[in-house]
Amino acid sequence: MNSWVKRIRACLLLFIFQFVVLAASAHAAGFGIFTQDAAALGKANAQVAHSDNPSAIFFNPALLNQLEGTQIRLGTTLLFPDRKFTNDLDGKRYKTKSDVFYPSTFYLSHKANERFAIGIGVFNPFGLGTDWGETWEGRYLATKSEMETYNINPSFSFQATPWLSVGGGVSVLFLDTTLERKVFLFDPSIGQLPDGNQKFKGDGEGFGYNLGVLIDLPGDFSIGASYRSRIKVDIDGDVKFKLPDPNLAFLLPNTPASVDLELPAVVHAAVSYTGFDRWTIETGLRWEEWSSYDKLDLKLKEPIFDGEQFTDRITEKKKWKDTFAFNLGVEYQLNDIVSLRAGYLYGNNPVPDKTFEPAIPDADSHLFTLGTGLKYSDFNFDLAYGYQKMESRKKNNDLGKEFGLPANGKYETEMHMIGMSIGYSF
Repeated sequence: MNSWVKRIRACLLLFIFQFVVLAASAHAAGFGIFTQDAAALGKANAQVAHSDNPSAIFFNPALLNQLEGTQIRLGTTLLFPDRKFTNDLDGKRYKTKSDVFYPSTFYLSHKANERFAIGIGVFNPFGLGTDWGETWEGRYLATKSEMETYNINPSFSFQATPWLSVGGGVSVLFLDTTLERKVFLFDPSIGQLPDGNQKFKGDGEGFGYNLGVLIDLPGDFSIGASYRSRIKVDIDGDVKFKLPDPNLAFLLPNTPASVDLELPAVVHAAVSYTGFDRWTIETGLRWEEWSSYDKLDLKLKEPIFDGEQFTDRITEKKKWKDTFAFNLGVEYQLNDIVSLRAGYLYGNNPVPDKTFEPAIPDADSHLFTLGTGLKYSDFNFDLAYGYQKMESRKKNNDLGKEFGLPANGKYETEMHMIGMSIGYSF
């Protein structure tokens, strides 16, 4: 009995690791979502030192007082991820199930006077999911992983001097997650038992803040920068097992569980130039503090047997690294109605080789975007397309070897994005 219980223990530890990495790609490291506006997506998110719509709440709240009157903006981005795995030993190929995700946004801004503006945004800063199915080689590492977050972010902007604006806001973030994998079961007297199923479902909330600054320089240059703080989320939920033999339930009982999760701080910085007739050019960088993942401590209300003793606490240490992304975006105002956009972004990833695994097969990535904007009377409509190609990456570590199915091999990921936003000014 001790043999297969130890394998269950390994499965539980890997489950906790999966929870760490899931909280982390729409063109971001880990599982951050930066498709927060179609106009920005068309320029590969080069919208930190200039903006003409209230998505500035996300990118840089100091830009809010550049917006006239009251503006409302709604949008969504259709995400079509495609992930493939090729086994190193036999060359067998697997791919995730086809799915469409649609992180959405709502922004409202109001210019109270010449120096002060306020706004509120509702958006999904982290999320997406992966579904490899229940029979693929890495099923003891991950089968289905989902997470949704909703951030409510009231913000303000103040024109401190003719050349300096500052802004800020607070964030209230709600998180909901469901993680599933198969459980390897083996009895020395019988052999391998049918797989069990393991599912964690939980939710929680956290609080943070954001700051921004905009400096207008001589010669049609402007510099923008913004900071989003870490957000600590207290997640409460349940770990549930479906086991082929109910007699195993005393070792692996269904139990409430809780965990604290720190989502990373993010910094944007950019320079914009408007000196060319009809052209706006911006280049910048984004820094994400994924080193905030030092460890994760899962607390169980009911103890589980870990192969040696019953325990109600499992700690998994994990060190991720901070990441950078660099972008360039351009916009050309064709006439009073139509604008054309294009952009490119390169970003690296936070996951070291020794902990790389299928729940989030992250890799260094390239994003290519095109977009257009239409203005008519008090309405504006923006459409953008993005193609993200992640560099192929090898898994060659010990995760999953306890079951003889480590899913080691080459992982390839690409994603198509279609962004749409509509706004109204009054």
